[in-house]
Amino acid sequence: MSGHDSKYFSTTKKGEIPELKEELNSQYKDKRKDAVKKVIAAMTVGKDVSSLFTDVLNCMQTENLELKKLVYLYLINYAKSQPDLAILAVNTFVKDTQDPNPLIRALAVRTMGCIRVDKITEYLCDPLQRCLKDDDPYVRKTAAICVAKLYDINAELVEDRGFLDALKDLISDNNPMVVANAVAALAEIQDNSATSVFEITTATLSKLLTALNECTEWGQVFILDALSKYKAADAREAENIVERVTPRLQHANCAVVLSAVKMILQQMELITSPDVVRNLCKKMAPPLVTLLSAEPEIQYVALRNINLIVQRRPTILAHEIKVFFCKYNDPIYVKMEKLEIMIKLASDRNIDQVLLEFKEYATEVDVDFVRKAVRAIGRCAIKLERAAERCISVLLELIKIKVNYVVQEAIIVIKDIFRRYPNTYESIIATLCESLDTLDEPEAKASMIWIIGEYAERIDNADELLESFLESFPEEPAQVQLQLLTATVKLFLKKPTEGPQQMIQVVLNNATVETDNPDLRDRAYIYWRLLSTDPEAAKDVVLAEKPVISDDSNQFDSSLLDELLANIATLSSVYHKPPETFVTRVRTLQKTEEEEEFPEGYSETSSAHVADNGASPPYAAATQPPPAPAAAVPDLLDLIGLDGDAGGDNAIVSVDQPVQPTGPPLPVLLPAASGQGLEISAQMVRRDGQIFYSLMFENKTQIPLDGFMIQFNKNTFGLAAGGPLQVPQVQPGTSERTLLPMVLFQNIAPGPPNSVLQVAVKNNQQPVWYFNDKISLLVLFTEDGRMERTAFLETWKSLPDSNEVTKDISSIVINDIDATIERLSSSNMFFIAKRKNGNHNVLYLSAKIPRGIPFLIELTTDVGVPGLKCAVKTPNPEMAPLFFEALETILKS
Repeated sequence: MSGHDSKYFSTTKKGEIPELKEELNSQYKDKRKDAVKKVIAAMTVGKDVSSLFTDVLNCMQTENLELKKLVYLYLINYAKSQPDLAILAVNTFVKDTQDPNPLIRALAVRTMGCIRVDKITEYLCDPLQRCLKDDDPYVRKTAAICVAKLYDINAELVEDRGFLDALKDLISDNNPMVVANAVAALAEIQDNSATSVFEITTATLSKLLTALNECTEWGQVFILDALSKYKAADAREAENIVERVTPRLQHANCAVVLSAVKMILQQMELITSPDVVRNLCKKMAPPLVTLLSAEPEIQYVALRNINLIVQRRPTILAHEIKVFFCKYNDPIYVKMEKLEIMIKLASDRNIDQVLLEFKEYATEVDVDFVRKAVRAIGRCAIKLERAAERCISVLLELIKIKVNYVVQEAIIVIKDIFRRYPNTYESIIATLCESLDTLDEPEAKASMIWIIGEYAERIDNADELLESFLESFPEEPAQVQLQLLTATVKLFLKKPTEGPQQMIQVVLNNATVETDNPDLRDRAYIYWRLLSTDPEAAKDVVLAEKPVISDDSNQFDSSLLDELLANIATLSSVYHKPPETFVTRVRTLQKTEEEEEFPEGYSETSSAHVADNGASPPYAAATQPPPAPAAAVPDLLDLIGLDGDAGGDNAIVSVDQPVQPTGPPLPVLLPAASGQGLEISAQMVRRDGQIFYSLMFENKTQIPLDGFMIQFNKNTFGLAAGGPLQVPQVQPGTSERTLLPMVLFQNIAPGPPNSVLQVAVKNNQQPVWYFNDKISLLVLFTEDGRMERTAFLETWKSLPDSNEVTKDISSIVINDIDATIERLSSSNMFFIAKRKNGNHNVLYLSAKIPRGIPFLIELTTDVGVPGLKCAVKTPNPEMAPLFFEALETILKS
């Protein structure tokens, strides 16, 4: 659209649809064109203009290319909801694929490929076959991509009609862009196919390398990615391929550069000549360095890829360590990645430079960056034995500046250095002991206690130092308690005098009687039995020689690193995870013959099938008699939260054996008066850790009802059907009850959380019925929501005060504390502790919803007195109103 088209988005007056309808049928071309622009504008801002489908379709037969593009855009958007009417456009499509103008031919075949309606797909094959052999390269390259789209809709059709062979023929095309698109289409089809579809042979290799020099930058990326999967026959062929690809390293587009690097790295594995390998390493360094002068986002992607590259070929950037020095205005995520790479490139030759940088970073204002810098010094010491002493000197200098978090981080890394080089640097322990009073972080405390226990025989006042920690033993985190227990036992075994003997009694008593932590208790019992039965055996166990820790700078094993390097320039290389861990492709294997869709207001995503192409899969439909379909696997591609609760987020309940519904009467959500004689009662329930939608259909009409289907609109928790809705035919005057398995996080609604669940139900005899239900957190509370006391306290302290929400519930009266605790526990709200505050009883409980979101609860009440004060602390405080609703429901039941 031109710059003057903003007027089409302006607010319209009453009667917009009739006005647009009239304008679309105007005899004047300009008026029709303006009307279509208004329709597209309304569609763009989210208005439903599907009722104008036929009128817009009438504007399709025009010579005006701009108008034709707009009509096609409308068709792509609404054809799925109007499949029968979309068939009316087929003749025009087919006619346009034979138009003299190549732009119109390409536009027609592209649009037909985007309209995901089976009936139109049947008519696409003949025009597509013509376009694949079209005289104009623009049409051929468009048709190549259309084959991939068609494969996504109907793979068998593509294979039966010979489209794959036609695509392979296009690799020999004389136009490089056609070659690139053919490669892109074949690569996408290969990703979605279980069989081998696209293999590069020696003959096609030459054609791809020739096209590489002439096609656009994105075409080069597709070809390079395909070439990276080709395994050369021998070292000579690998050298020839690399020689042809090396000029791509100078390309201005960073995607081309990274794809070229990936391809060269793959072929270098076969090259045996050390000189050739050395020269290639030299050639790859400058383009990688150049990427670091781009904007921060590209720098980050480049650094994540470089991190992998230097683990396999550190010589590539061994002389370029200065380019990884952090600038003052680098974003924190770039600085962190640069630190990682500097550790990997650190060597005896450049360690002095690196340490000066790290020391400088340790005085910056960003606390996280400072901690990482101090740790980096320790990791360099572990990696480079000859530089360890210099690293320790720098750490001691940092300790002297008396900045609390720097001191604590230095103590943590020095503990690791002691492990790496035993009996070498223990002379600095006295300096470390001077900072005991400043330690307040669990890891730093644990590290210092480990040092005292490990070298108790060299520290004159080791018992006094440990005793200072023991005073707060019950309040310490589990990590510190475990170290204190072991260190005290070590002290007793090394100095079995009266002082340590009394200390060990106190510690063992605390660790076995006063604690709820099973790990601490079990370890304490083991030590107690060892000491009481055989002190010499205890020495052999507790004071045994420890394995020396190793350098962890190259953190990936060889096979994983190979896989990540094969995926350079993709998300896999940024996440440092294999693709299958965060991408799951699920193909829709079966489709009903006639797919009916719910109206536009409802989400087009169903959890019965989740297609990888973004197409709208079928609804959860009833069948008569019900078959036994395999439980579908949900799409796990969730960029908001790749670390979900595996126990509850996307669990699919097998619907091979439908769950028999039981339970109390369900609330009526669609009365018979509103449903033309159909009454629907429903409620969300939780059984055996799984969420179900319990439904009852009561037929008060005079005819049997069958073919029930259900769909859920987008909602806060992404609740959707987890299998088919299995309802037999409902005879007049009877009712049928069913349990529909549900899944979470399938179609999440944006905006603040709310408890509204919008449902659409239809059957073969009636129109679509809509009704609203409420989502209660009670069905979302998971069975693993119980927290240890120490974990509860730590989590409560770690959450800011702004995350705490309180509410007074005046209508609640609690007469029996224990009965209330039991009732809450049965709803997966678990008791932690209770205390008295004057006349008030204060209860602490924990609960959790999927994706690991905890709720920390404090209830304050007087027994028998109306009124309850509830405080809840959670990482998502906007969920608090939903929590209070759930709590009131439990306590009033």
